[in-house]
Amino acid sequence: MPIARAAVTTTAARRAVVRLGAVALTGALLAACGGASDDTSTDGAGGEVTITVDLFGSFGYKEAGLYAEYEKLHPGVTIKQTDTEDEADYWKSLQTRLAGGAGLADVQGIEVGRIASVTQQQADRFEDLRKYGAEALKDQFAPAKWAAASGKGGEVLGLGTDVGPEAMCYRTDLFKQAGLPTDRAELARKWSTWDGYLALGKQYKAKAPGKSAWLDSVGSLYSIMIGQQKERYYDASGKLIWEENPALRAAWDHSVQAAQDGLSAKLDQWSPQWNQAFAAGSFATIPCPAWMLGYIKGQAGEAGKGKWDVATLPGGAGNWGGSYLAVPKAAKHKKEAYELVKWLTAPEQQTKLFQKQGNFPSATGAIEKVAGAKDPFFSDAPIGQIFGDAAKAAPVQVLGVHDQNIAQQITNALSEVERKGTSPEKAWSNAKKGVANTVG
Repeated sequence: MPIARAAVTTTAARRAVVRLGAVALTGALLAACGGASDDTSTDGAGGEVTITVDLFGSFGYKEAGLYAEYEKLHPGVTIKQTDTEDEADYWKSLQTRLAGGAGLADVQGIEVGRIASVTQQQADRFEDLRKYGAEALKDQFAPAKWAAASGKGGEVLGLGTDVGPEAMCYRTDLFKQAGLPTDRAELARKWSTWDGYLALGKQYKAKAPGKSAWLDSVGSLYSIMIGQQKERYYDASGKLIWEENPALRAAWDHSVQAAQDGLSAKLDQWSPQWNQAFAAGSFATIPCPAWMLGYIKGQAGEAGKGKWDVATLPGGAGNWGGSYLAVPKAAKHKKEAYELVKWLTAPEQQTKLFQKQGNFPSATGAIEKVAGAKDPFFSDAPIGQIFGDAAKAAPVQVLGVHDQNIAQQITNALSEVERKGTSPEKAWSNAKKGVANTVG
């Protein structure tokens, strides 16, 4: 969902980090398996233990066969996963269970937009993984990914999964029908800026095939643009700056322009209608973090193979999404949980997830292994290079306690402009009221 997916994510309406489908890749990918340490203890009858894992969306572990592989490597261990599709619902439930100290899984997923809340406000409710030797893993991860899950006292409160370097996915068949170029390098030049991207969108609209739109929603445009910024909602001192932040306002203004120019298909991300639109050709472009590749393939199906391509994102590198795996203090099997988390986030397993699900790794060793990857579904786009370059250039973002909630209010307001024709001024005022109620 998913990445760093090494900086914080911004979340579109009803953000659920769902990665569906397998991404068929060619290129230099290592599939070697790394095992957990041999001193994993068990405390169940007959040496058996069940490790519970609670996630949002689908992190891809089950789909990629990693749970089955771990169980085979560790006889007597069973992994039981539960998940909630909508991250907002998941987080609300997790807060209730953390407050009560009961009903928690051994491993809990944490979206990167929530990690500041964990490190700044809830460190006492999660295990400091240094207790189990996690400090030895520091060099395994991108520095920003590691730092984001570190507490004020240096506690290690989670290990990073994927990151969300950004690109632009587009339908080559629709571009051809509209008379636009399809070469990814040429498009990268034409939309090197967001103004260029919207100008090309107007050209597309003039000759758009059928009822197709230029992009899926202005919420996704805002999310991808704000993901290019170091400071978004808070500054480095922890001060709330979103309302005065010129970069945020630029993302807002471009999104409003796209809505008023009629470039959007007005689709709620993660809705059934949005899912169906991938196969129906309802939009020609979609800003896509790496983890969305698997989702697109799952929704577009085999008929979509070769119709999609990937190009460099307008406006520079950015990040949208990413997650962590943490162990609550109320977990029943803390050490066993840590060993599983350590194994799942190791470079070998992160490489496999990219190979099968498209989740871009946060482990530096895995990033090197996927550099030459191409995806035949996306017209053999060099996704290892495109997303790898984006991951290296993406800013190290400032994380705030209420990042997710503020982003939600802003995308809700943009949806009012897009769907209801609400004036930008009124929608902005509504966003301010929503943030005030949320942040309190």
